[in-house]
Amino acid sequence: MTRRVTVVGAGFAALSSIRRLRQLDPGLDLTLVAPRPELVFYPGTIWIPSGLRRPEELVLPLEGFLRRHRVAFHPHAATGLSPDGRVLRTEGGEVENDGLVIGSGGRFIKALPGIEHAITPCEGIAAAVAIRDRLGAMDGGTIAIGFSGNPKEPAAMRGGPMFEYLFGLDRLLRKQGRRDRFRLVFFSPAEKPGQRLGPKAVDRLLREMARRGVETHLGHKLKGFSAGSVQTEGGEIPADLILFMPGMTGNQWFDATDLPRSEGGFIRADRRARVDGPERVYVAGDAGSYPGPDWMPKQAHMADLQAATAAENLVAELAGRTPEATFRVELVCIVDSLDSGMLVARTERFNLMLPASPVFHWAKRAFERAYLRRYR
Repeated sequence: MTRRVTVVGAGFAALSSIRRLRQLDPGLDLTLVAPRPELVFYPGTIWIPSGLRRPEELVLPLEGFLRRHRVAFHPHAATGLSPDGRVLRTEGGEVENDGLVIGSGGRFIKALPGIEHAITPCEGIAAAVAIRDRLGAMDGGTIAIGFSGNPKEPAAMRGGPMFEYLFGLDRLLRKQGRRDRFRLVFFSPAEKPGQRLGPKAVDRLLREMARRGVETHLGHKLKGFSAGSVQTEGGEIPADLILFMPGMTGNQWFDATDLPRSEGGFIRADRRARVDGPERVYVAGDAGSYPGPDWMPKQAHMADLQAATAAENLVAELAGRTPEATFRVELVCIVDSLDSGMLVARTERFNLMLPASPVFHWAKRAFERAYLRRYR
């Protein structure tokens, strides 16, 4: 009997699960559900303002990938799920399954007053282009860059790209010979931003900010934004350009399901990436809330690890075996600044951060090429 597996999403978690599912069971009937058959490589958007990347280089059509892996594509957004998990509801009708992997990501919490005046870089290509264009039109002024989290889910934040934008814009302005006309201010409600990278990383990041002449506004709760300022309980930061990454929560379509949710709004799962409750339903990447250390990252590498685990356990269940695979918690990133980068690695056993080097910048670019080759 042919077993039908549906995967929701077209990001890192979803596509990695497709690859692993096909490796493990060539006979599966696979269906990918997403609005568009394309992968947006979000990590590369940090290079759009400087011109190191063009927008079209970071959007990969998936038709070839889907054809090679014999995956049917359902071009619609998910809208709900039957209580037993066997019927995914979408804008284009229902999709039945014998197993389900949810890899549709999360969404940013846009609750602060005036947040429309800030650009959220990780929202995609358009946001990076807007930063490029706004910066290019400025003769000088203040750029405020910051991030916050979801107070109900400590892991639901994405601060790494904001450090990259901060250091990258500093380097870009220096290369353009106009850094002296700009004031850079980094803000966060956390007194020690970047703690998920490790205690040593926080100190090194703050020292790097000081070395580059970046001002900081830390430890004050955010109140909101205006067209020309960031407002906090510790005062106001005048700003001509605001880049802000809010905390994350679960996708809105989760609200139309009976899926178990964490306090922060994500789908609750165990260390096997298996959703609590319905049978043969798994979640990988930003959509899920998992047991583990509070520094567990929401990043592409972690999504890949969870996706592989979800695929292995789902295939085991479909074959009548007990799912036993668990994912390891691992944070690996390069904090890039256009021509150099700092390597950060953290597991449940060790934590290291290596000083900035051009080697790490080129390693990040090489990894991008190798990663995207899988989907070209």
